[in-house]
Amino acid sequence: MRAATVHEIKQELTGRKPAELVALCLRLSRFKKENKELLTYLLFEAHDEAGYIENVKQEMDALFEEINISHLYFVKKSLRKILRVVSKHVRYMGSKQAEAELLLHFCAKLKASGIPFEKSQVILNLYNQQLKKLYAAIGELHEDIQYDLRKQIDNVLM
Repeated sequence: MRAATVHEIKQELTGRKPAELVALCLRLSRFKKENKELLTYLLFEAHDEAGYIENVKQEMDALFEEINISHLYFVKKSLRKILRVVSKHVRYMGSKQAEAELLLHFCAKLKASGIPFEKSQVILNLYNQQLKKLYAAIGELHEDIQYDLRKQIDNVLM
């Protein structure tokens, strides 16, 4: 079965009745957890982006507390899990500022966690990659916001 393009789907959806659209959305939400989470974000939480970012930060904090630091292998697995969660929420929001805030929080938590990530090249590379993403996200923002975030980076990470 060939999947339709976004343009074809958009044209088809514009010709449907509102009741049919509701039924299609509900049916779509039954299939994947991510679809349901995205619909939840768009319907209930998109209007309060700052609150949503705080919720994601709290979730990130809870995941950082669950990290098993007995071996760096487990640390690496946990950090990747946290990054999957962060990436998912960034995809939902579609905002570079939110991405920058969440990545800054991740890097700050990792630095403050006491995990000896300098001893593991894999974890160090993971940290450096997130810093690159952070600077790339900041580079696309307004100059005032860039200045504020760079100041936070200097205070937290350096």
